Amino acid sequence: MKKVAMAVLGGTVAGVVLSTQVAGPLIAQENARNANVYEQLDLFGDVFERVRAQYVEEVDSQKLIEAAINGMLTSLDPHSNFLSADDTNDMQVQTRGEFGGLGIEVTQEDGFIKVVSPMDGTPADEAGIEAGDFITHVDGESVLGLSLDDAVEKMRGPVGSEIIITVVRKGVDDPFDVSIIRDTIKLTAVRSRSVGKTVVLRISTFNNQTYPGLEENLKKEVEALGGMANVDGFVIDLRNNPGGLLDQAILVSDAFLDKGEIVSTRGRSAGDGERVNATPGDLTEGKPVVVLVNGGSASASEIVSGALQDHRRAIVVGTKTFGKGSVQTIVKLRNGTAMRLTTARYYTPSGRSIQALGVMPDIVVNQPTRDPNAEAKPEEDTSAARRQTSEADLRGVLSNDSMTEDERKLLEEERARTEETAKLRDEDYQLAYAVDIIRGLAVVGVKP
Repeated sequence: MKKVAMAVLGGTVAGVVLSTQVAGPLIAQENARNANVYEQLDLFGDVFERVRAQYVEEVDSQKLIEAAINGMLTSLDPHSNFLSADDTNDMQVQTRGEFGGLGIEVTQEDGFIKVVSPMDGTPADEAGIEAGDFITHVDGESVLGLSLDDAVEKMRGPVGSEIIITVVRKGVDDPFDVSIIRDTIKLTAVRSRSVGKTVVLRISTFNNQTYPGLEENLKKEVEALGGMANVDGFVIDLRNNPGGLLDQAILVSDAFLDKGEIVSTRGRSAGDGERVNATPGDLTEGKPVVVLVNGGSASASEIVSGALQDHRRAIVVGTKTFGKGSVQTIVKLRNGTAMRLTTARYYTPSGRSIQALGVMPDIVVNQPTRDPNAEAKPEEDTSAARRQTSEADLRGVLSNDSMTEDERKLLEEERARTEETAKLRDEDYQLAYAVDIIRGLAVVGVKP
């Protein structure tokens, strides 16, 4: 018994000695790191006091500290930043879907301001600003070297005032100026229309109105077509949608999925991950779906398109998306301020990260570039002399005896729908392509 007791005791003592030997250097390293941090904070204090005391002009201490905090956060990645009390209030207003400005989502690249996307129906959209445009000057002053926040501040102004921005566009030789009148931006999250028997759902942003708007517009269009039996399929237009609320992206994805994972997030620690699955029920009752995307489709748009693509629930058409695969958390601070901090990456159901890569469409379809410097094309000659003739136009033509009047009427309606899509190509080539896919799937009877 004594020998056994000594063996157990010896093992315990050895364990204590081993723990001490390992923990000692670790504690020393941690202490050294903390000491270094305190030294750097002391350095910050020295610089702060020197600036306050000796800068050529009197400075605002609060602005200095906020600028230092923002500098720390913006050094991490393009999406982390400090929000003053005013910025925090503006963000909450934008989430509700109404705010003042030009109506563009921007980022910074190579020192210039890059347009992620113009928002539907806003002054920037109506002025012809496109995703991928670079803004080099605001009212004649260069934005090179300015922070993103400072450049955005230069573009703000009273509603009704004019701003002139200088734009560089890929495929256009020379920079050009665009005049925009600032206005109150009222975002309609979801708009809908029918092209033939295809329902087109245009989602311009992911705010609190998005999923309710999707559900309402989808039901409205289906009822207008006489029920789901008369619907060939759906086009979800996410082009130039810069994203927004994660929970709305999940709800929109779930609207078209019956089961399976929608998205997963992974943070710094293993326990920070989260996985979200679809719930039973598909608003489209299994009808074919095409998702339209482009370089202005970011964040929440990429969650939706990635989820539907991975589940083979939709055909993704257009061009490669923006590639923002990170999750930002709004952390409330004191005095109404907050910080936007990147806390996780998100992954599509197949486990791929979209960060800096984007979603690659199943079918790449480019939209023709608009050149504002190009001369307007002459109107098309639609005279009878130039119009293509057919057998039916000949005098004394032999009638077709294979159809009843009702069958002939149905054929004419089908031809009218086909011609409607053909006309759409001049207005929106990518959308026309998506509608053609839906119609083709319906013709051959292919189900997703």
